[in-house]
Amino acid sequence: MVLGTILTHAKKHPALIPLFVIIGSGGVGAGLYLMRLAMFNPDVSWDKKNNPEPWNKLSPSDQYKFVSINMDYSRLKKDRPDF
Repeated sequence: MVLGTILTHAKKHPALIPLFVIIGSGGVGAGLYLMRLAMFNPDVSWDKKNNPEPWNKLSPSDQYKFVSINMDYSRLKKDRPDF
């Protein structure tokens, strides 16, 4: 239904095709990034029975940021106590 409307507008106004492509790819990229955050972020806990606090099992050498420019995580030392 929506795709047919978009295609109809694109046929009538071909200059709108780049706009549809850019907005569509931005929406898909935002959705994929939210899915990545929900699945792999240490602050999110989906399994409350087996691992209620997954952030306590991270070692200092685990990289969980999306981008780290000048940080070498393999050289970090442990700076927190074990629980």
